[in-house]
Amino acid sequence: MYVSAITNFMPYKVGSIESVKSKKARQKRITPENYLQYYYDIPFEGNTSAGKPLRKLANITCPYRGTKIIPAAAIKGFEKNLAKCITAEDCVRLLSGYINFMMPVEKSMYAIFKEFASLNPDDNLINCLRMLYNGCLKKLKLEEYEVLDDVDVLSRKLSPTTALKLRKKTTRCRLIIEEDGRDTFKRKKFLESLDEIIPKENEREIFNDIKNKALFLPTSESSKNAFVVKYATRKQADATRRLFIASTGTIEHITPASLGGLNTIGNFLFTTANGNRYRENMPIPEYIKRFPDIPKYMQMYMDDIIEAVHNGKLEGNETYPYKIKKKMMEASDGRIMISLSKYKYSEAAAAEAVRDYNARWDKYKKK
Repeated sequence: MYVSAITNFMPYKVGSIESVKSKKARQKRITPENYLQYYYDIPFEGNTSAGKPLRKLANITCPYRGTKIIPAAAIKGFEKNLAKCITAEDCVRLLSGYINFMMPVEKSMYAIFKEFASLNPDDNLINCLRMLYNGCLKKLKLEEYEVLDDVDVLSRKLSPTTALKLRKKTTRCRLIIEEDGRDTFKRKKFLESLDEIIPKENEREIFNDIKNKALFLPTSESSKNAFVVKYATRKQADATRRLFIASTGTIEHITPASLGGLNTIGNFLFTTANGNRYRENMPIPEYIKRFPDIPKYMQMYMDDIIEAVHNGKLEGNETYPYKIKKKMMEASDGRIMISLSKYKYSEAAAAEAVRDYNARWDKYKKK
């Protein structure tokens, strides 16, 4: 039995640990717009209200990860059913309806949960995570060492003064990793601490490369080991929701708001929460290095958008495909070339359709 293998942890009791986020979430009605703010660690910046037409779409491929995005309409039903889940078997049964939307880490965790529930149907999924914790923690630390090693190698291209400042920060991380009784250092704090270093003018490009490399530190989106370590101390509902929420839709700034990106639909993509969260402020060319199939996924995304426009789902935004084609070409340094051969609108016709829609809308408002 899986439970007998648990070491260094007392069996988990349902309701014994309550996350701060869960408490906070009950203080306000959860909607598709604020769902991710309560349950997922996306650093929202800027206003995304202009992306509302995209949020309403269904059967859209994530341009970053290639999976279909769970539509907003599914959130309410999932949460209602999640509230009824008591056992591991209940949670796995609920998640089984979303397996085709899941990405690699989530699919891997679902398979583990499914096997655990088949042997321990009345148990709690947190016991499964706690059984795996020690082994996954060791592997996670090795993953973190690998990225820190890469950062240190790149630091050799900096001046001694700047390199020393950087090495002090990576050394501090290594000391935390080596401590017994500590899980791992805080990735977010380390990334934020890099902004404290002011490189010389001729070092800015390499220092940006270093910051982008640091973004590859493992997270629960990119590493099964990080998932286990993070959620082993959460509630069963949190771990279950996490496998679902990663594929729900969110509005992504192509040029990040923190870097001056506009809050307009021409700067928005409709992506999975996972794709949005993992990119953070990473430049598109760097993100493509991590996920080489992004150009292919972007075309799949656009083909779905075109179908939505043809079906009348994006009235007043007929120019969106042209805006995104141009924007992605620029943001990717020419690596993403989107074809609009399936689109029935020429650029001029799309602009005319938008003008006609706005004229009808203005006339309606005056009534």
